[in-house]
Amino acid sequence: MAANSSNSTSGKSGGKQSAPSAEQVVATFQRMRQEQRSMASKAAEFEMEINEHSLVIDTLKEVDPSRKCFRLVGGVLVERTVKEVLPALENNKEQISKIVETLSSQMQAKGRELTEYRERYNIRLVGEDDKQGKADASQAKESEGGGSKGGAGVLVS
Repeated sequence: MAANSSNSTSGKSGGKQSAPSAEQVVATFQRMRQEQRSMASKAAEFEMEINEHSLVIDTLKEVDPSRKCFRLVGGVLVERTVKEVLPALENNKEQISKIVETLSSQMQAKGRELTEYRERYNIRLVGEDDKQGKADASQAKESEGGGSKGGAGVLVS
């Protein structure tokens, strides 16, 4: 008898691992959305830095190269000449642009991952196409008798 109870317990825990609960699905989805949002905010921040660099570069191109200027490096204001600062600013702008491109591709990949996850667990967002939600609800009522899938039809606010 003890062997039977241990087998049934291990069978139950094995079933839980293959189908996450609705709460786990929602938590994972929310985490993925938050990661995508943080990438987008970081990209916007870098875009602002690119605009600032462009403004400074355009201003310094019109100035005498031997003129002294001040640059903030690691919280310390350093005196240099325009001739020394301009190439460094242009290089920084290029590096930031590359970072923005990388973040953009990562955001697209995260978007595809989110879409696949939504489709896999039939996740619908609150306020998302009410007509589609009503059609899905009527289909769910028709198929309720056959058993339910774990995490299917999750509604996320």
